[in-house]
Amino acid sequence: MHITRRNLLVGLGALTLPAALAGCGFVPQDTGARNDADTLTFTTWGTDAELAGFRSAIKDFQRAYPGRRVELNAVPYEQMFTNIDAQLQAGNAPDVFRVPYYSFGAYAGRGQLLDLSRSLNASVGDRFTETAWAAVQSDGRPFGVPHHTDTSAILVNTDLMRKAGITELPRSVDEAWTWDELGDVAGKLRSGLPDDVHPFAYNWQGNGVTRWLSLLFQADGAFLGSDQRTPRIDSAAGRDAVAFAKRFFSEGWVPANDSVKSATYASDTWYRQRVAMVWSGAFQIPDAASTLDFPWTATYAPRRDRGGSDFGGNALVATAQSQKPDLAASFLDFVTRRPQMQDFCERASLLPTRRDLLDGGLRFAVRPELTSVFVDQASVIRPADVAQVASPDMAAIITVLQNGIEDALVGGVGAAETVQRLQRGIADATGATA
Repeated sequence: MHITRRNLLVGLGALTLPAALAGCGFVPQDTGARNDADTLTFTTWGTDAELAGFRSAIKDFQRAYPGRRVELNAVPYEQMFTNIDAQLQAGNAPDVFRVPYYSFGAYAGRGQLLDLSRSLNASVGDRFTETAWAAVQSDGRPFGVPHHTDTSAILVNTDLMRKAGITELPRSVDEAWTWDELGDVAGKLRSGLPDDVHPFAYNWQGNGVTRWLSLLFQADGAFLGSDQRTPRIDSAAGRDAVAFAKRFFSEGWVPANDSVKSATYASDTWYRQRVAMVWSGAFQIPDAASTLDFPWTATYAPRRDRGGSDFGGNALVATAQSQKPDLAASFLDFVTRRPQMQDFCERASLLPTRRDLLDGGLRFAVRPELTSVFVDQASVIRPADVAQVASPDMAAIITVLQNGIEDALVGGVGAAETVQRLQRGIADATGATA
């Protein structure tokens, strides 16, 4: 699929929308811009299930507001942000696009996103969890809406577990294995499985290095202060999180190619039954259910001082250069209403960001019995954890983490030296004092 470059259609008439929008979370406003165009451009990537969910929401939106149209442009993820960045620079970006939370801060910090604080009713934030709403804030204002989230639990090959004598899994997030208990389980798997089959694989490849931060949060640590700039990773929690991750390799719990910079994704290793467990998001469920020929289930990520997990998923944002800010805001409001979010998340096995969808009513279309595992896993994520990942400097911080954690895991750098390097690297990335 090729990205469609659009022309900005600036006319003489102001855009008017149905008055009913004002009562739903959208606040029409006169921006002074004149634009007769009634078509919103929306660029995203997605699985087949995700794109089907977007098309369904668009159909509902167009039915609710006759005369308004949304042009969906689906592109491969590998091309998504190269194209978006080029379009933003050229002044012909789509009105709305999808963005991972860890990339959101960079776009907001560069002034490339539409400030929605005047376009959405103040009460709109109440529909979302505190954690999700924190993920789309910049300088205390919303520059997007949290469309969905995902987090990593553990997918389990029950046949391989049983062969190693492990038949009981944690039954709630409060009963999740501690780090010590996970080590015991890994030891049993290591001794009970063939040499070329490992206990688990961790999904920290590529930009997924942010998932290493889950271990840091489990140790009750932080990598940034509340200002999203000052590094805080040189700490006992930081050293403990690095030291624990190093054990994955030194004790043979993971394959040698399961490092941060590996070209092999953790899920691929699990699919081939080379590991008994894999850290994975719920988005993997539909593909696993249709592909795998061995019995599998899901359980909870481990805990230490507290539970901790990654806040994955994506926000929807409008570009600051859009000539249709009212139409863009109305669409963002619409797709995060309960029926549309529930339909999208159930189709795609993703987690909602609305408070009123976390009451047990959500059921994945595929393997619905696993819904509660991922919903409960997401409940341990704290707003302060998410606020750090939404730093405007996160893209540069990711590079620092990739280099530092890789050197620790496979380069032999000790835990203390690793967090000192990370502290300095993060300070350089944010312009703060180490």
